[in-house]
This record gives sequence, C-alpha cells and structure tokens, in this order.
Amino acid sequence: MFPFVDKTELVKAGRGKLPVDVLFKNARVVNVFSGEIEKKDVAVYKGFVVGFGTYRAKKTVDLKNRLLIPGLVEGHIHIESSMLEIREFVKATLPYGTTAVVCDPHEIANVLGLEGITYMLQSAKYEPMDIYFTLPSTVPATELETSGAKLSAVDLMPYLTQKWVVGLGEVMNVPGVLSLEKDIFDKLKIFSESVIEGHAPGLRGKDLYAYLSAGIRSDHESFTKEEAIEKVSAGMTVMIREGSVAKNLQTLAPVVNYKNHTNFCLVSDDRNPIDLVEKGHLDYTIRKAIKLGIPPVLAIKMATINPARHFGLKQTGAIAPGYFADFVVISNLKEFKVLEVYKRGRLVAKNGKVVNVKFPPSVPVRSSINVRWLRPEDFYLPAKSEKINLMELVPNQLITKKRIVNAKIQDGKAVSDIKRDILKIVVVERHRASGNIAQGFVRGFGLQKGAIASSVSHDSHNIVCVGCDDESIFQAVLSIIKAGGGICCVKGRKVEILPLPVAGLMSNKSLDFVYKKLKKLQKFAKSLGVKVEEPFMILSFLALPVIPELKITDRGLVNVEKAKFEDVFV
Repeated sequence: MFPFVDKTELVKAGRGKLPVDVLFKNARVVNVFSGEIEKKDVAVYKGFVVGFGTYRAKKTVDLKNRLLIPGLVEGHIHIESSMLEIREFVKATLPYGTTAVVCDPHEIANVLGLEGITYMLQSAKYEPMDIYFTLPSTVPATELETSGAKLSAVDLMPYLTQKWVVGLGEVMNVPGVLSLEKDIFDKLKIFSESVIEGHAPGLRGKDLYAYLSAGIRSDHESFTKEEAIEKVSAGMTVMIREGSVAKNLQTLAPVVNYKNHTNFCLVSDDRNPIDLVEKGHLDYTIRKAIKLGIPPVLAIKMATINPARHFGLKQTGAIAPGYFADFVVISNLKEFKVLEVYKRGRLVAKNGKVVNVKFPPSVPVRSSINVRWLRPEDFYLPAKSEKINLMELVPNQLITKKRIVNAKIQDGKAVSDIKRDILKIVVVERHRASGNIAQGFVRGFGLQKGAIASSVSHDSHNIVCVGCDDESIFQAVLSIIKAGGGICCVKGRKVEILPLPVAGLMSNKSLDFVYKKLKKLQKFAKSLGVKVEEPFMILSFLALPVIPELKITDRGLVNVEKAKFEDVFV
C-alpha cells in the first residue's frame, strides 16, 4: 500500500518531463482546500496526483463532467463489529468510496490480547484499502469485568514502530485519567508524540479540561449540542458518530458551520453488515448530513481531509499534487451515489462491486470460547426482595436509565415479566472458565418468547443473553458455546445461529453469507416479539460498563457513574 516512489520522478512528471500514467479528463473536482468545485484534468503518476491540466499520458479516463472527490476516510471504527474479517469488510466498504480506515482493534484485543492485534495487522496487509490502527488503551475496559487479556504500556510499546499504527485508541477509563492511575498514564506517556483518542460521554467543565490536559484530542461520544460545542471550543476534534445503534448526527448536525467545521469528522464507530449492504458506509452518512443541512462540501471534508489531518495522514484526504490518487466518482452532491472508486489511480470498484482486485488469504486464529460446564439451575435467581434495579433502554443510544421496579417472583425465584417487558439478562464469562454468571433485568426489548444471545458484548465479549424464561436462556447460551461463538435466537427446540468462530466476534464466511444469516436472525427475533431495530447490537452494549447509567458484566450489575457494583435486589 506504500510502494516506494522516487520523488524526483514525481517532480519530473509534475513538470511534464515524463508522461503520466493516467490523465483523468473532464472532471469536476471537489477542492477540500478552497471549498470550490473546479473543472479540470487530473494527472496521476505511480499512484500519486502530480498536477492538473494538459499532460502527455499513457492512458486517459474521461469522467464526462462527473464529480470527483477524495477517497473517503473513516476516522473511528471497530472492524470487528461488522462481524466480518478485514477482507470481507473491505469488499463491503470499498465500493462505497471508503479508501482509508483508522480502526481500533480493542474488541479482539479484549479476547485474544496481543495475538488479536497481530492478527488484525497481518489481515490488513496487501488489502486494496489503507488500514491504520490505534492501539487499544484500555484492555480490559474496566476492572469490573473479566476479559481475555490485560495489556500494559510495556505490551503495546513494540507496536509503536509499525507504520500502520497511528496512535492510542479511545481512552475510556475517564475516572482513571482524572484520578491519575499509573497504568493509563504510562500509556499516555509512550504515545505522547502520537494521536491519542478519547471516549468521554457527558464530560464537561473542569473534568473535561483535565482530561484534555492529559493529551487526549478527540471524542466520539457527544450526545448533546452543548456538549459538542464545549468540546470543540476546548480544542477537541469531535467525531460525529452515525453507527448502527448510536446515531448522533441528527442531534449534532446543527452545530457544524463554516467557522468550526474543520474540528468535526463523520465516523461510524460500529456498523453492522445489514447496514453496510443496504445503506452503505460513509457515503450514507454524508448523504444524511447533507439532508440535515450541512453544506455538501463541508460534509465531504468531514469524511476526507479532516480525519486525515487529525491522524497526520499527510498524503490522504485531498485531490492535490503529492497526495495519493484515491478518488471517488459520484453522481451529484444531492444523491451522492458512488459510481466508481480509484485507489492509487487504479479502478477498484464500479457500480457497487469490487473490480480488478486480488485479495490476500485469511490469517488463521485460535478458538476463544472457554466456559466451564453449565447446568440449567445455574440460571435460577433466588429472590432476595420484592424490588429490583432495572436497566431501561434509551432509543437510538448506548446509554441506559436506572429504574427501581417490583420484581416478578415465582417459586422463590425472580423471573422475567413479559407483560411489563421486564426480561432477565445474563452474562456468562467465556475466557477463563471462571464460572462467573451475572444476572439482572432489562426493559425495552419487547421479547415475548424464547431468548437471544451473543458472544459479542462490548468490551470484554463474554456471552450475553436476554430471555423470557430460564430454559430458553440456558439453551441460547449453550448454542453459542457449541458454535465456538456467535449470535443466536432460540424458541423451544428451534435454534437459528450465525457462528462467529474468529474470536467469537467475526465470521470466516463471505459478506453475502453473513448478511443473509443476520437478516434471517432479525426476522426470527421479530417473530419472538423483539421491538427494537438492532436487537443484537443493543444486546452487545449492555455489558459495557463505561457508558451510563446501569450495565451488567460477568461480575455483576454496575452503576457506571459510581464505578461500583449494585445488587440486583433493592
């Protein structure tokens, strides 16, 4: 992806002393520096833009007055959340104009540690997309859960020399930063010359200033306009997230204007395969941003030059001399339909399909499911009182609300109450066969029968399950274990499952297979009564004890704001 090019040759080609490889004629170029749309020819030599205008060329491509924009740059995503190996992720996103990605592999690092990071780095080699990495800052995310690994600053240091590593991933341990914990400050120190990414939902005032003073420079967790404005004003790059579950664009779009837009990026964070197939990637987010009133050129800048500059990707994000010849041909600014994608001046996708690309083989990785022998009675919950602490879902958000409600008690056990949409949720530790099983209750899924379960549960990725009865919960968890990881629906003896044998997070099958299987699972879930749009992704975030208010890990119910465990019973 970074072939050696003699800069003296680029100078000669730019001056017209050498014939260029390709001349893209009759293009309307979106200039992310001037903000203007300019009609001109673009000259490309050995994968780089070398000039504009008339050049001798070995090959010409007539763009017929169509719009030419820089390749799209994804500034924050967890590829694992697509449930696809990197090869299939590239196949899914390249046709939509994404030519560079900055990803944080903290999902697989929480399962496989350094082995997981190495697997991702090796898988990214020789792909027709530039894939950069920020190293996971918080593995495990907190001490309130059991993960498959624990990574210190010393563990991460050897990766600093790799050219695809551009910084430290989202620093989720905000309390650790504010209380000056040694482990997190060791990591901040060794990455002090790199980009350090943030994760600070609701952080305001002096605590925000303190967090920034530690060297952290971005955040993708702004939920309100006031929060985003304060963070931008304090010098943060605010990454406006439009993922498959968390959708902040509609709320934050009115904040973006000509004065401050350089401090905003459009990112996905987590994007599932159904959205990738049916809606697209950053092209979808740009379309939505334009509909919400963000001027088209600003929206394009927020997904090209802005993230490139934030991460110091000096040859990415613009159509200009010395920049990579990564182009996207689009229909018009309103529809923003991607017609063709060029990588280093070579056509790699057309009309929604990858073309002229040979993909590298998959990289092998070991199994990751390690659970002690389970029995049905492991999922019984003896009632200690008549009231329980309850997690309540908030539509289109990762946050939950804490409620206190009456428990439904049968034969001395607390059970799901379908009529009130109060369902039992369990988390089963799956890395060390510790036997940890935590239980709680959640409201908002709408499930009327059976259970749904997943080995994808951020960030430690233990097995999480929501169900209407203990037997269904037992069967769903058992199905995940037998498959070596996955997501499933259970109704009586009927089980539908998408196996995810790669760290219990990703399929080793094609995008088409995963898409069809996931559609089938969503249909099954709806037949069970599920009323939320993305049940499996929502389920996966209920075990993340860094986003308020109430979450559950394999060790118990967590009050996030207090960073302490709470009993299920009040």
